[in-house]
Amino acid sequence: MRKRISLMAACGVAALGLAATPAHAADPVFTLAGPAEIGLRPHPGQNVGPQKTSVEFRLVNDTAAAFDRQSTFTIDLSGLKGIADVALAKQQGSDCALTEAAVTCKRPALWKGETTVVDLDLSAAKDSKAGATADLTVTGKAEGATFKSATTKVRVGGPDLVLERADLKAEQKPGDKQPLSIVFANEGTESVQGVVLEMRTTHGIDLVEQYDNCSYSEDPSEGRPWNTGWSTVQCLLEGEYKPGTVYGVDGPLTLKAAPHAFADGLTYAVYAAGDQPKAGKTSKKPTGGKKLAVRERAAKASAQSVDLDPWNNLQEFDFRTRNSADLVAWPVALAGGAGETVKADFGFRNNGPAWVAELRSGQSIARTDIVIPAGTKVTKVPAGCQGVNADGTAREQTLGAPRYFCSTGHVVGEREKFSYPFELKIEQVVANAAGSVSVGQGTPEGTKGQPWDPNHANDKASVVISAKDGGASPSPTATATASPTATATSSATATATATSGAAANGGLAATGSSAGPLALGGAVLVAAGGGLVLAFRRKSGTHA
Repeated sequence: MRKRISLMAACGVAALGLAATPAHAADPVFTLAGPAEIGLRPHPGQNVGPQKTSVEFRLVNDTAAAFDRQSTFTIDLSGLKGIADVALAKQQGSDCALTEAAVTCKRPALWKGETTVVDLDLSAAKDSKAGATADLTVTGKAEGATFKSATTKVRVGGPDLVLERADLKAEQKPGDKQPLSIVFANEGTESVQGVVLEMRTTHGIDLVEQYDNCSYSEDPSEGRPWNTGWSTVQCLLEGEYKPGTVYGVDGPLTLKAAPHAFADGLTYAVYAAGDQPKAGKTSKKPTGGKKLAVRERAAKASAQSVDLDPWNNLQEFDFRTRNSADLVAWPVALAGGAGETVKADFGFRNNGPAWVAELRSGQSIARTDIVIPAGTKVTKVPAGCQGVNADGTAREQTLGAPRYFCSTGHVVGEREKFSYPFELKIEQVVANAAGSVSVGQGTPEGTKGQPWDPNHANDKASVVISAKDGGASPSPTATATASPTATATSSATATATATSGAAANGGLAATGSSAGPLALGGAVLVAAGGGLVLAFRRKSGTHA
């Protein structure tokens, strides 16, 4: 079994203990980087192969240009003798050679940005002792350049927090509650002083209880009245957590599906105190007098394998709530004379009750299909909108197109309004000329109704441009029960806002949606400081 240590998640360059030789004034300076510390599982003994840990060393070139001379990189392996065995990973981006004394790699040029120098597979030596350490240092040299070296501490053994998977129901309805059981063990070779329990939930899942030894935060909101999908709770569980011991959280933790729940998720993990990911900017601490406690449990077989595997301190769940979301396009009516330029907001709103998100894939939730009335020419297009031909096929020029496809981000909140501000020049007033605005799932031809939208009759509305002199023209129509008035704006960027005035259609039934899987944030886990680190890759939502 093989686990990977990602150097950029494990540490910042400033924490690597870098050293450099003095550089000439004109010489570029390049930075080598690697994880601050890695842990190796102790050798299992005769007839059993040791577990490998991959270590990546990289080079950071943040200068103005690429460096076109050959560079040589060296890793001294003498300190690892009797502690760890080293092998080159199968795939290498550099020309590397391995001897008993060192690893040597050559690169003909250094491109701007970050590049891999070498990937190594390390495993504990057969006669190594738990707690043994050694330094692994990578250096570089090239004519006309200076390199800052990087050192990684290699350690045999360490703590290994292992989290048991809770028994949760994936199918639910708004208002449903279920308990979250937290059981974990230290399956490593060393104690952990203090543990942090982190629970992250998406917008449609709430944690009912609050405790004084927990902090509560949300991901950056990007101007929305709700967060981009995730709320984070981190609880400090003080005490010593010994190897070979099983622990359980002693206190109720209850998950509740919100009224707007739809496709949601949960991740929860345990970390050695100090190694937990940084929480969001908005944070609060309760003062109700209750603390979340931990009690030791009778030893039992763990749900995970007994190893120093950082992935086994994390669990995640996807939930599907029987709910629906009603997307409603609004009509647009404009008036002007020939030669005038008018502003128009095309778009739609979500009447709810559910929010919809693709937090795992990041795919767009909905497309707005805008057909421009005859006699007008688009002169300004917001970001996120693409001009197409009348039949929906692609075209090179964005301005002046007869039709536009505009996409949302990967989150559409309950009661949220998506507005795409355009500017149109009226070249001539054409009698009975009308366009349309449609919203739904994107297709090659335009849009179709989303499977979780119970009312497709209001997915489409009309766009009408009439003469200022009151000449006859059709009236804008839409089937939406409550249609907001389009608001002119000079902004060239689509905006999305939450609205509370637009009521959902009554009696929205559950649809048994077949929408794609919930999007959960990915995670990178690393071993550092003798313990484990998990750094979430938090994906923030964006609007067109």
